[in-house]
Amino acid sequence: MSHPSIVPPRLIGVTDHAFSPADRSAIYRVIAERRDLRRFVADSAIPEEVLVRLLQAAHAAPSVGLMQPWRFIRITEPALRRDIHAVVDEERLRTAEALGPRSDEFLALKVEGILDCAELFVVALGDGRAAHVFGRRTLPQMDLASVSCAIQNLWLAARAEGLGMGWVSIFDPRRLAQLLGIPDDAEPVAVLCLGPVPEFPERPQLEIDEWAVGRPLSEFVSENTWVTPAPIVGWST
Repeated sequence: MSHPSIVPPRLIGVTDHAFSPADRSAIYRVIAERRDLRRFVADSAIPEEVLVRLLQAAHAAPSVGLMQPWRFIRITEPALRRDIHAVVDEERLRTAEALGPRSDEFLALKVEGILDCAELFVVALGDGRAAHVFGRRTLPQMDLASVSCAIQNLWLAARAEGLGMGWVSIFDPRRLAQLLGIPDDAEPVAVLCLGPVPEFPERPQLEIDEWAVGRPLSEFVSENTWVTPAPIVGWST
């Protein structure tokens, strides 16, 4: 006998709240066409009203315990932008050294667009996070998961607006925190390059540059245990 609280899927009105086919198609399209970009149109700008929409989309992200742990720091001073670039470039060289045999290959990649993008943001985990226990008692990293959701919202909204975005994580967080006056109990987690781009490649840039190859969904889905392969047809792509 089935549990009384479990309603068979065929009885659930799964389409009662669904968007129109055109709207659903647009949502899946923006997800599929989102790219992590590093090449931007020089001397471009983003209208203020568009920027507000993007940040509102980010702020609408889910967060554990409704803690909203994100902080967005807009970088508008050219000298500060150059300082952030220097912090990233220093870590780029250290990352190359740590990669050993792939060092030269890594240095040939374009890993940021800090000096070229129309808008630059630093996203940080906010201060006072230790006070939030709901959803974090055993998984304290859920604050970072929540911030990641906000960044993804911004990314998708940017793609819908025809704008590119790149998430730069190559930096020493302590140095960046000092540079921006971030409190000790907060932490920078992303430098976001945002703006018009010359194109949206059909594939991830790291695939185009032959750095890595994306693996199919079937390798990441299992049933009931870690190792059981996914039985659903169509998950191999």
